[in-house]
Amino acid sequence: MDYYSCDVLVIGGGGAALRAAIAVWETNPDLKVILATKGVLGKSGVTATACSDRMAFHATLPHTPPGGAEAWRYHAEDIYRLGGLVSDWDLAVTLAREAEAAFNYLDALGVPFVKDGGRARQFVTDGSEYPRACYTGPMTAIHIEEALLKRLRQLPVQVLNFTMAARLITSQGRVIGALALDTRRRDDPVAALKVIAAKTVILATGGAGQVYRTNVFPAGMTGDGYALAYHAGAELVNMEFIQIGLASLKTKLNCSGSMLRALPRLVNDRGEEFLGHYFQPGTPPRVILNLLFRKGASWPVTYEHPTHIIDVAVYREIAAGRRVYLDYQQNPAGFCWEELAADNRQHYLSEVVNGSGAGERGTSPLNRLREINPDTIKWLKERGLDLAAGHLVEVAPCIQHFQGGVKIRQAGATGVRGLYAIGEVAGGQHGANRPGGNALLDGQVFGRLAGEAAAREAAGLPTVDVPAAAIENFIARLQGWLAGGDIAAGELRQHLQLLMNRAASVVRTEAGLKGGLEQLARLQSLSQAVDAHGLAYALENDNMMLVAEMILRAALARDESRGPHLRFANEEDCTPVARRDPEWQRYLVIRRTEGRMTLTARHPVQQ
Repeated sequence: MDYYSCDVLVIGGGGAALRAAIAVWETNPDLKVILATKGVLGKSGVTATACSDRMAFHATLPHTPPGGAEAWRYHAEDIYRLGGLVSDWDLAVTLAREAEAAFNYLDALGVPFVKDGGRARQFVTDGSEYPRACYTGPMTAIHIEEALLKRLRQLPVQVLNFTMAARLITSQGRVIGALALDTRRRDDPVAALKVIAAKTVILATGGAGQVYRTNVFPAGMTGDGYALAYHAGAELVNMEFIQIGLASLKTKLNCSGSMLRALPRLVNDRGEEFLGHYFQPGTPPRVILNLLFRKGASWPVTYEHPTHIIDVAVYREIAAGRRVYLDYQQNPAGFCWEELAADNRQHYLSEVVNGSGAGERGTSPLNRLREINPDTIKWLKERGLDLAAGHLVEVAPCIQHFQGGVKIRQAGATGVRGLYAIGEVAGGQHGANRPGGNALLDGQVFGRLAGEAAAREAAGLPTVDVPAAAIENFIARLQGWLAGGDIAAGELRQHLQLLMNRAASVVRTEAGLKGGLEQLARLQSLSQAVDAHGLAYALENDNMMLVAEMILRAALARDESRGPHLRFANEEDCTPVARRDPEWQRYLVIRRTEGRMTLTARHPVQQ
């Protein structure tokens, strides 16, 4: 058992956690800062591993249209509008207004943003009216992580790798520290335990993608922060809103943007182009092709854009036992360049970086991808998918980003004193949807603000020891798992992930969600046995089941469609039920009340 004490404890290892830890030190160099990460800093977590077609960092800069000192307001309005009016307006304002400073900080650290004449090149992402997306290429997130990590290593911040925060400890409504496990110690709770006393705590643990079988998250993203906050008494919000998009199962690359604007064939394992089966009979190919093109800029499934029919079609093919692929060798049936809408053709031409001419452009999706994004072809080949050799890209609707999380107010403060939440673990700053590029921005803006606020708060507080009783009770619980149980931890996780794929992915129905809750209750009633995966893995399962319950209960309560939450009257329908305004312009707040999970619909902070 190891003991630590600090002024500010940052839990997590991604871009938000790094920015927060740096901000604490830059605010008050006299404070002791500990950063605890479940993996190895710089090599685990989402920011250190994420790639997509052209990963974006969203910011309104002086040259961003429409220009002017108040241009950031257009960004705030996009965040709030695209969020479906179920996010907090003042948090959208914070994100938009602080974006330029966040970009400038990263730029000064050396993040290699693509520039023209010294100014960041920007493009339009899903949900935005103006081009605000800055980028380095497919690895924008990784470049941000590397730059922040280099800065952190210049500071006296203590880093605890292989450290999974297991419980937050509170006293009189204030967080005073955490209990954590060394993830390398698999079967000895006492040796694995780390006790960390802290005056303030910043949660930056990311999302819970591993709750689902198909996701683009790295290992370890199991919703730990949601569970930590819930047990500590904090509120959570918008947990039914989860971004889901088509992604490569082999590489976890989000197949957005140019991957779809190149207009590949979508085929199943029978070689059938199946999209037409999900449209009204007699729908002309040009309608389907134009919608597929627009899917590149509305990549996460959303009720508000008709491209969601593509996600539904892929989901239903897979649910029927078939596999789905993007084929870049042949043009889709009925393809004709001239039948693309004029604005789509113009959008395509604006992205050309390696022009081959109209003749080559019309011959295959591969030639079109070579024109607009050759880097992605190279990236995929390096990972075993050679499009030029005819390899198909197997895709599925994958969990990509949790829109909701621990309910925050300004500077990432939660309802528990001394506890802050930032990045994907936080909720309220995004609604049902978010503009592409706002996730990376979110972690940087609120990472800085929370770090500064936590530093100021910690400076005036005494250190409080973690009670011995809390330590003893936690150890006893873990020892109980080691004694055996009804189901091995690995088997339990498989059941949970398949359950969530069926009940709460692209297609959600009342019957499916109720059935999911019933199956989940059966899993929760079983005592799990620690297996070869170890103690931390079993603890992750506990967290995952709690998060699954939050998702299912919130999705069941919201009997409408909004953003990525598509409700259907029955499993066979291709058209979701309607969005209901204004009655559902509310978010669902989750909290622990007398040992039970309760949901309350509330109006967000409005414009």
